[in-house]
Amino acid sequence: MTKKARFLIKLKRIIASLILAVVLFTLLVNSYMILYANRYIYDIDELDSVPPRYAAMSLGAKVFSGGTLSHILRDRVITGTELYQKDKVQRLLFSGDHGQDEYDEVNAMMDYAVESGVPESDIFLDHAGFSTYESMYRARDVFECDELVIVTQRFHLYRSVYIARKLGIDAIGVCSDLTNYRRRTDVKNQVREYMARVKDFFIVEFFRPLPTYLGDPVPITGDSDLSHDQ
Repeated sequence: MTKKARFLIKLKRIIASLILAVVLFTLLVNSYMILYANRYIYDIDELDSVPPRYAAMSLGAKVFSGGTLSHILRDRVITGTELYQKDKVQRLLFSGDHGQDEYDEVNAMMDYAVESGVPESDIFLDHAGFSTYESMYRARDVFECDELVIVTQRFHLYRSVYIARKLGIDAIGVCSDLTNYRRRTDVKNQVREYMARVKDFFIVEFFRPLPTYLGDPVPITGDSDLSHDQ
C-alpha cells in the first residue's frame, strides 16, 4: 500500500469519526432538551389542568397575504385564546415577525383573537420576536414576564420552554396541535427543529447575545396600548 493510499484511508477514518461525533452530539442535545422541558408541558386536552399564570405567549409563524393565518399560527392563537377564556391567564402576548411594513404576524394574530372575543386591552404585541430565543429574551426584559404559559406546537415547545426557563422565566408549555398538518410540512418542521435545538443550546448555554431590538420596558401588567401600532 502506498503512502498516499494510507493517508487517504486515515483521512476517511478521521472524517467518519467527526461525522459520527457530530451526529451523537446532536442526538444528545436533542434528548437533553426534550427531557428537560417535557415535565413542564401540557397537551391540548389538559387545559383544565394547566396551572394559572399571568400571561400566555403564542409564538408567531407564517401569515399569508391579506393577514390570513397559516394553520400552525391559527392553532397557536386559538389555544392562547382558550387559555384566556378559561381564566388560566389574564393577558395574551403575541410574539412574531413585524420587521417590515408589508409583513405582519402579530397584528394578524391580534385581529383573530379580538374576533374570538378577547379585548384588545388584554393583548400585548411583540413586533420583534424574530426568533424563539429573541421572543423569550424580550418577554423577560421588555415585557417583564417572570412567568409564562408558552403556546406552540409540541415539536417547537421543547425548545421554547427550555430557552425560557434557562433565561429565568417560570415557564410552562401548552401544545397547540389542533390540526393534522400536511405530512410534508410536519417532516420539514421536525428536521428544522432538530437542528435549531442544537443552535439554541449553544446560544443559551454559552453566548446569550442581545436580541435585535430591546427598547423601553412595556410591562405585561401595564397598558397594552404601548405595544400596539401607534
